[in-house]
Amino acid sequence: MRHFLRIAEGLDVLPTLNALAVNADLWNENDLRTSFPGSPHADTDDVWLLFNRIPDDPADAVNDLAVVPYRAWQILAPLRYMVLDLMRRVEGTQLGRVMITRLAPGASITEHTDQGAPATFFTRYQIALQSLPGALFASGGEVVNFKSGEVWFVDNTVPHSVVNNSADDRIVCIVDIRGPVGC
Repeated sequence: MRHFLRIAEGLDVLPTLNALAVNADLWNENDLRTSFPGSPHADTDDVWLLFNRIPDDPADAVNDLAVVPYRAWQILAPLRYMVLDLMRRVEGTQLGRVMITRLAPGASITEHTDQGAPATFFTRYQIALQSLPGALFASGGEVVNFKSGEVWFVDNTVPHSVVNNSADDRIVCIVDIRGPVGC
């Protein structure tokens, strides 16, 4: 596979899922990605942990290299620890956006190619918090069904899409990390 690489498995995601259930008000607290006109993420729900400040023109948000913590960064401590462990594992030098996205059964993220800093400056990883058979991520002609507790490198510089043909929500944490100098 060229566009995916499983880099970890067996993570204990239950504490994060429990924290999300107890703090359901975190979902869609910030809806820029899901409500932006023409967004491929219109069918998703988001929780932002780290994200850039939203400028006067929201279209400029894609090119921002610096992120700030949102409320969920403190509340979802079990996930924060997983993200920081992932950063150490890949020898990251800078943490970018960290957000959780939820895709209901039968919903999809339409094919798109990420732009700006999330694609050109950072490397994208996904931590599968809840992903059942039938939740399919397609990228560059390859298709993967993440399993809950797995961490994947995802090539977001090529056209990619997600369809959830499973019986429950697909919930993943998207993590952008700048790799070591020269990578």
